[in-house]
Amino acid sequence: MKNSIECPAERAIYFLGGKWKIRILFTLYNNKKVRFNILKRGLKTITQQMLSKQLKELETDGIVSRKVHQLVPPKVEYSLTEFGLSVIPILKSFSEWNRKNTRTISLRLNKNFEENRIR
Repeated sequence: MKNSIECPAERAIYFLGGKWKIRILFTLYNNKKVRFNILKRGLKTITQQMLSKQLKELETDGIVSRKVHQLVPPKVEYSLTEFGLSVIPILKSFSEWNRKNTRTISLRLNKNFEENRIR
């Protein structure tokens, strides 16, 4: 029997966990359709392998769409699906929460930040 997550909030967060997924989603949201190399360039420190892994997970979860254009060389574009777009208001509310609480969040992050916690 497969493990299931009972908490609704935890189930939702399952799709967005990790260091890069939210950044990828905002990049796709702001640019509509993005090619892999453009996405990589915008995320600067992400490795090609990690970006590929995160995009595959997001695609498998139905959040990101991958479209291959049959050209030479092939052109691949990524964009948000309707399901992916539905998470944007939630991410924007997190962003607004951060903006309203920047001072407290910054103090806590500087005091308690653990890189491994977001991986």
